[in-house]
Amino acid sequence: MVSAAGSPGHAYLSIGEVLGQLRGEFPDVTISKIRFLEAEGLVEPQRTASGYRKFSRDDVRRLRYVLAAQRDHYLPLRVIKGHLEAIDRGLQPAVTSSEPPQVPQARAEAEDDLPKAEDFRLEASELRLSRQELVEAAGVEPDLLSQVESFGLVTAGPGGHYDGDALVIVKTVAQMSRFGLEPRHLRAFRTSAEREIGLVEQVVAPLARQRNAEARARADEVARELASLSVRLHATLVRSGLRPQLQA
Repeated sequence: MVSAAGSPGHAYLSIGEVLGQLRGEFPDVTISKIRFLEAEGLVEPQRTASGYRKFSRDDVRRLRYVLAAQRDHYLPLRVIKGHLEAIDRGLQPAVTSSEPPQVPQARAEAEDDLPKAEDFRLEASELRLSRQELVEAAGVEPDLLSQVESFGLVTAGPGGHYDGDALVIVKTVAQMSRFGLEPRHLRAFRTSAEREIGLVEQVVAPLARQRNAEARARADEVARELASLSVRLHATLVRSGLRPQLQA
């Protein structure tokens, strides 16, 4: 979670401090209201050893979302809770209760250009899709996803959810299938990626093993740069290898 305050010495807020932050925008909010929203599962502050609540910045944002949804849209807590669950999975809450949450358009589209180093994010994607949501977002049949999984191109994560990388992979495989390439033909891509991952890990491992934050940040920077360069090298080698045949 993101810390609630700028200084390391005050990483969380007490319930009274949260009330002070919210009252300017929501004059009717009370400590009892905040406790009620916690009891309903809409916010889950951590607790100190003595049992006092400590709220993070994310907790305060959630409370603002709940209070604004109640005040501006008269939404019941059941619907608001569904919105928060969708947001937690990186989805866009449904406009009406009859619609499912949607994958944000920017996340649903694979990039056409070769990625740059700054485009690589090595942390886990915030997007968490169910199997059905992945199939719908990628615009594929469930059988294609089963094939993609059987050849090791995509794997479900904790809780059976799929991340944003899985969405891009499935969409890309679907696009390649229009040319007669099936998931079984693409296993070589996974094998090649695993070899490249091994090479990158050899370079960054000494930095990653160091305990200081500067070395770890450098390891992340090097890994992103090498990932970008490997994609560029791979694409250029394929293009270069195809050129003689296309010019024949």
